[in-house]
Amino acid sequence: MSYLLNKKKQKIAYRSIKGKSPGLVFIHGLNSDMNGLKAVRIENYARKNKLAFICFDCRGHGSSFGRFENFTISDWKKDLLDIIDNLTKGPQILIGSSLGGWLMILAAKARSKKIVGLIGLAAAPDFGKALFENLNTKNKKEIKQKGLTKYIGSSGTSHILTNNFFVHAEKNNILHKSFEFKKPIILFHGTKDSVVDINIPKKLMGITTGDNVQVIYLKSSDHRLSTLSDLIAIENGINNIRALL
Repeated sequence: MSYLLNKKKQKIAYRSIKGKSPGLVFIHGLNSDMNGLKAVRIENYARKNKLAFICFDCRGHGSSFGRFENFTISDWKKDLLDIIDNLTKGPQILIGSSLGGWLMILAAKARSKKIVGLIGLAAAPDFGKALFENLNTKNKKEIKQKGLTKYIGSSGTSHILTNNFFVHAEKNNILHKSFEFKKPIILFHGTKDSVVDINIPKKLMGITTGDNVQVIYLKSSDHRLSTLSDLIAIENGINNIRALL
């Protein structure tokens, strides 16, 4: 594992492979890290195909600097851009899981010339409003009165949600305006996903200006998209995008 030091002298942990273009950048989900099954499988794919690859931990996650509650979507977007700007060369395919699917689109808007393809894995753009609405009355009251609350997610993991988190989530919403992107996009979504609405991929397709957008529903898959058949489907998606470049 290596570290990128950002302009604030804060460490961003990452793991990378040198290889040919297009490089692959994996972006993990909320309260996750770069050591999940999807990241490892894609890393192995990159190694086998001699492609450049990088995955990293957003600040407040995994081995990177800081505590979760001290950061927002705006900070994690900056982490991704720092990784792209400082550690990648040439064209890149971004592969974003859940929150990472939101971040990859924000990065594609900011670095449109360098990003040549997107793969969303249960992509979860604009989830701030839905997350807040699903909080119980006690959590909502604490956020309004204290500015933060301890939240226990569906997986049983807990973390601190702040008012600032929701403010920046709203600032970074993307589904209300056109996404100027004409390069290939593949959006994978499990029909048994209980975290992200099944219609989100269709909404993403609807706002994208390009025609080269595929939505692939996996019948027996949930939000994790981490079964063997899911991982094989993701690899096939990478092959498809590479074939189009």
